[in-house]
Amino acid sequence: MASQKASIPKGTRDFSPGEMSRRNFIFNAIREVFNTHGFLQIETPAMENLSTLLGKYGEEGDKLLFRILNSGNFLRGLFLSDLSEREISKVTSHISKRGLRYDLTVPFARYVVQHRNEINFPFRRYQIQPVWRADNPQKGRYREFYQCDADIIGSNSLLNESELIGMIVEVFDKLSLSVSIKLNNRKILAGIAEVIGETERIADITVAIDKLDKIGAEKVRQELVERGVSEQSVNLLDPVFAMRGNNTEKLNFLGSFLSASKIGMEGVEEIKSIFEYVSLEKIRSKVELDITLARGLDYYTGAIIEVKSEDVEIGSICGGGRYDDLTGVFGLPGVSGVGISFGADRIYDVLANLDLFPASTNISTQVLFVNFGDAEVRFIIPLLRQLREAGIRSELYPEVARMKKQMNYANSLNIPYVVIAGENEIRENKVSLKNMVTGEQEQLSPDELLALLTD
Repeated sequence: MASQKASIPKGTRDFSPGEMSRRNFIFNAIREVFNTHGFLQIETPAMENLSTLLGKYGEEGDKLLFRILNSGNFLRGLFLSDLSEREISKVTSHISKRGLRYDLTVPFARYVVQHRNEINFPFRRYQIQPVWRADNPQKGRYREFYQCDADIIGSNSLLNESELIGMIVEVFDKLSLSVSIKLNNRKILAGIAEVIGETERIADITVAIDKLDKIGAEKVRQELVERGVSEQSVNLLDPVFAMRGNNTEKLNFLGSFLSASKIGMEGVEEIKSIFEYVSLEKIRSKVELDITLARGLDYYTGAIIEVKSEDVEIGSICGGGRYDDLTGVFGLPGVSGVGISFGADRIYDVLANLDLFPASTNISTQVLFVNFGDAEVRFIIPLLRQLREAGIRSELYPEVARMKKQMNYANSLNIPYVVIAGENEIRENKVSLKNMVTGEQEQLSPDELLALLTD
């Protein structure tokens, strides 16, 4: 058989032991905060029925779903005319009934409905699993990546939004990252559309406003007109485009601008309440009202949250929002939820860029025992067991080899300590401990070794 080039799909990655250690540093920090706040962990399958996924992420999201071919002869029942006429929707629905999950929120809503008799509301869940999107891979954007989600479902309280924002700050404090937190409300966006007389075009308006910081007001105006919004309505948006000031000043402006819109005023009052609750937390990170924030997922109905690094340009590293009836499509209406999702892969890239991973993430084994032969191994094995039971990551070099080779092995893995037990040490029931960082070496009894390494 001819050899083939070893490769992986574009937009995916292998992770080396060192990279996994650093990734686990991120996962552990997030998991610790989730656990501290009383969230319970669940997992859902990598694949879901397409009927579960389709129509939940908007037209663009549906295009990015990875579909899984049916097993067996998936073309059975299709006619050549189906292919020649390029009836793509008919063909794809026939050959594929399942797809890889696009996010963790829609599968969570499905889970809640299926298990509603087993869970207590409000239900606080967290989930750390990979998701897949058939996107164009680029810096900070992958086709397979991990999300770390925390959601509270079955409660309308705005205290939940405030708690989630506090959790965001806790996580990034643990990771020593400076972040800015942007906050908006879909009801404010709906109110803006209503006030300018374009209620039916809220999707077009939010997509365009979302680009305000990137392309500027004039190009947003052009895009809105191209999308069918009247010039008269676009002109009414000028005060919105020009809005400046701190959170209080922005809310005062919106209170005036949206005074004729009931839904818009609901959004303003909700944002005010969230800011009041957040102020009680006395957090250090900046939380700012940003009406250009729309987030692309169609299921958000209230507060929208987005987090960016203040030191690295890489896009959102965490986001979330309120969804009022996501479970309704699965037969359980009227159950409101709110959640956040940390993008572990982008967080990894930011930490790597800023060289913020602790040195300890580069260490796996703490102690290497040198192998001189069978007699020495018999002395070492009970001691090795003692160290492992004490939680010290230890290993014995598996083969008899030159000392230089074993020392090079320790250096290559950044192992900080090497234990040497030769004839002389065994005779005195001692070992020699070499500090690979300082080069210092001392003789210790097994109990002294254990005490030093566990100190």
